[in-house]
Amino acid sequence: MDDLQNDLETRFSYHAPQGTQASRYVRIRAQALDFAEYLEEECPPSRERSLAITKLEECVMWANAAIARRER
Repeated sequence: MDDLQNDLETRFSYHAPQGTQASRYVRIRAQALDFAEYLEEECPPSRERSLAITKLEECVMWANAAIARRER
């Protein structure tokens, strides 16, 4: 049960940026923005393009969460 409790606390607590984390978040978001702009240019307006951009947004969130949650 301790592992589950630790996992839940990790998932649902605030993790203030430390060291280079904040600059890495910025870089991840900038790279995703570049790709999102590319998708806007290359893909026709559609539900599929919208979903691709939404998934990219999710990707940024999970990448940043990996940094925030797993580096202490």
